[in-house]
Amino acid sequence: MLNDNIDDLTLKMAQLTGSLQREDLQSFRDEFFQLHIYDQAQFYQSLAPQERQELYNFVSPSELGDLFDVIEEDHSEIPTYLAEMRPAYVAEMLSSMYTDNAVDLLSQLPPNEMAKYLSLMNKENAAEIKELLHYEDQTAGAIMTTEYVSIVANQTVRSALFVLKAAANVAETIYYVYVVDLANKLVGVISLRDLILNEEDAMIRDIMSERVLSVKVGDEQAEVAQTIRDYDFLAIPVTDYDNHLLGIVTVDDVIDVIDEEATSDYSGLAGVDVEEVTENPFRAALKRLPWLVTLLFLGMSTASLISHYEELVAKASILAVFISLITGTAGNAGTQSLAVAVRRLAVGEDEGKSFFGLVLKEILTGLITGVVTGITVMLIVGIWQRNLQLGFVVGLAMLCAITVANLAGSLIPMLMERFGFDPAVASGPFITTLSDLTSVLIYFNIAGLFMANFIGS
Repeated sequence: MLNDNIDDLTLKMAQLTGSLQREDLQSFRDEFFQLHIYDQAQFYQSLAPQERQELYNFVSPSELGDLFDVIEEDHSEIPTYLAEMRPAYVAEMLSSMYTDNAVDLLSQLPPNEMAKYLSLMNKENAAEIKELLHYEDQTAGAIMTTEYVSIVANQTVRSALFVLKAAANVAETIYYVYVVDLANKLVGVISLRDLILNEEDAMIRDIMSERVLSVKVGDEQAEVAQTIRDYDFLAIPVTDYDNHLLGIVTVDDVIDVIDEEATSDYSGLAGVDVEEVTENPFRAALKRLPWLVTLLFLGMSTASLISHYEELVAKASILAVFISLITGTAGNAGTQSLAVAVRRLAVGEDEGKSFFGLVLKEILTGLITGVVTGITVMLIVGIWQRNLQLGFVVGLAMLCAITVANLAGSLIPMLMERFGFDPAVASGPFITTLSDLTSVLIYFNIAGLFMANFIGS
């Protein structure tokens, strides 16, 4: 069934392209506007530049604005798309879009380009966009929209429905209607369901919910997304620090935020931009090189440390066999701990918990995994090499290395978060390389204490 739908869509897009090339306006519009808005956007992005130029003649700015409302706001081709259109066409398109989406598009442009389009827009729309552009990036203010419906408490359901009908065509969502006082301070919320079910003469103040949850305009977008996810909201109001209603954040914006945060976390854990797949090899390499070079120097520290114990390895060459085993296992443990810590910080599970309590928990977790892994490797090495003392050394080193790596994987992102840095920057490759350094130090120091037991092995 899915394949049939995909085949039908592919056929429709081929027909649309043919209509464009034949300059058949009526056929194109009939077929194009039968598509879902998402499919319209996908078709638009699949066109060649000359085909898009023809499309601009067939589609009005407001119709294209609907399409751009669903295109990813950080799409790398957005500046190219806008540059293809006449400036007046762009200005009219931006005016027809939801304000938050228009802001996202404009924020990708150079200041002079942004100013050009704003100057061509009507003053009211331009003023709304300018206001949102002033908010700090990745805050509630930066992702909110000002297209919402608000009513006052001292009006009836009948008049509230009249307001709702008048504003429905421009509001981003009408499922929640926010109640404000005469000073525009948020005092309550009422759902569309409640408006429909109550008598038309009922007063809003008698049926609204005063337990309205809101976020502040300066709150981080990740916190806003977490709140909406926790409470299963479709939207949440945004207020200033005097509780004046400024806008709302809708669930579609939150989905984008969650995707952005997840991408950031993956990029940090891997030490690379995971969205570089569309870039040419040279630009991709330039983005990867800084981390690789940094880790190269850290890796050289590990190599230098091993060379420091060259005399010990020369006397007991069997020690060299287990270096990669210990460093690799410790690195894996550290990466596991890092992934859990970054995820825990992202969803706010550490809030209100004692820092030292969290550290103690990670030490215990490291000890438990280290003991089990250490005993396992001790028995394997002891039986394999017929030398239980050697097995004990490798097992003890494994225990200590895993415990330290586990603690580092959790402690480093927690400390970075407390000092105001993104914990995802404590990337997996960094933790792995750091674990190599500490594991080698632990391993050879423990081996040196038991040197006499396996010289000549």
